[in-house]
Amino acid sequence: MANQLQVLYEDNHLIAVNKPAGLLSQGDDTGDESLLDWVQDYLVVKYNKPGEAFVGLIHRIDRPVSGLVLLAKTSKALERMNKMFHDRTVQKKYLAVVRDKVIPESGELVNYLKKNTDKNIVFAYDKEVKESKRAELSYRALKYYSKFTLLEVMPKTGRPHQIRSQLSHMGHPILGDVKYGYPHGNPDHSIGLHSHKLSFEHPVTKEMLTIVCPIPNQPWWQESKYGI
Repeated sequence: MANQLQVLYEDNHLIAVNKPAGLLSQGDDTGDESLLDWVQDYLVVKYNKPGEAFVGLIHRIDRPVSGLVLLAKTSKALERMNKMFHDRTVQKKYLAVVRDKVIPESGELVNYLKKNTDKNIVFAYDKEVKESKRAELSYRALKYYSKFTLLEVMPKTGRPHQIRSQLSHMGHPILGDVKYGYPHGNPDHSIGLHSHKLSFEHPVTKEMLTIVCPIPNQPWWQESKYGI
């Protein structure tokens, strides 16, 4: 429901919100409500707009992933932010709770990703294969637990399921991510991946912005919060 929407930042051009795990970023064939619906409803009510409000989805995060999503309130902001994401001038940081102790504690991953559309799953390869796309990320361990590691992950590319697939390929699937090799799901069907921070130059004012999204209330996040 739109009244559950947590707004992290808003001005005349942009709105950044906290997407709960389980909510679609954008509508699909299921017909389930989406974050885009929530934001449109929020803007219509807040500004008493007749009809629909313009909202442009600049990027998206997967349904079981929580956290920061940035949307545009004008077509100019949408066009400029799309170019910034394409040109990789937006710094993205995620938090991930993964299985086992990650060694080395920091590093870079470069893989080639190929999507199986029928199964909606992405396979990571060490070398380029036909129809694959290069994917890059860096990571660092923030805290170790007996069976898990809390990682900060900085994707350099923006491939579908990139973080999930690459971390699984290195032997550290994300907590609850059954699709990518974790042995069992979380009770709420979320996974231990959270869109935590975006840093970029505002598309209109040109000021530097950093927007941070608080961690969710699930126990595995609350137990790790002192490592963040």
